[in-house]
Amino acid sequence: MVGETQDPRGTRVTARLRELRFDAGSLSLNLIATVGRRPVTPIERMGDVQRLMAWLDGVGIRIHPAENTTTLLAALHDLRACAYDVTAGYLHRDAPPERSVRMLNRFAEPEPPAPRLDLDADGLPAADPSGLSAPLVLSTVSRDLITLLSDPLRRQEIRECDSEVCRMIYLDTTRGRPRKWCSMQRCGNTAKAARHRRQHPKAAAGPTP
Repeated sequence: MVGETQDPRGTRVTARLRELRFDAGSLSLNLIATVGRRPVTPIERMGDVQRLMAWLDGVGIRIHPAENTTTLLAALHDLRACAYDVTAGYLHRDAPPERSVRMLNRFAEPEPPAPRLDLDADGLPAADPSGLSAPLVLSTVSRDLITLLSDPLRRQEIRECDSEVCRMIYLDTTRGRPRKWCSMQRCGNTAKAARHRRQHPKAAAGPTP
């Protein structure tokens, strides 16, 4: 079938599973979401420079034109790994590896520039044409996660999708009943359909010829 591949573990990888996710609720969690189906059958969603640029565009980060995007991609993969270790450790009440904590703090050391509003010739807000250096991109993402985890109220909103084949980490800002799935349209509907098939196996099998 067009748009599908098979990974070495036998998992059917569809185009939808490879889609970048921008609905995790924060910049750093969106980075963690560039790997799907953790931790059983991880699917890489940001494996090349083209996907890196699509992710940066999706989260609204501009990089300096002179930056080495291949080097930045490798560094973001390193940051993503330690960000997942630290966040999953919090969710599962396990202390994360000290190496991951040190790396996260090291990535956060550069001071991002202060926000600045410039006006164009018409007196309207103008976009910053310069963009961020690679260290500042890494610092911006790292600081987002550190700020999130350091806030006693906000970190209580961190959830892990209830779907065993997803486990995406997301921020649940809904009030009232906590969300069980990262997305009702994705994992929620899939889980409901699977439950219906278990409860009504004959209907799921279709009419007997």
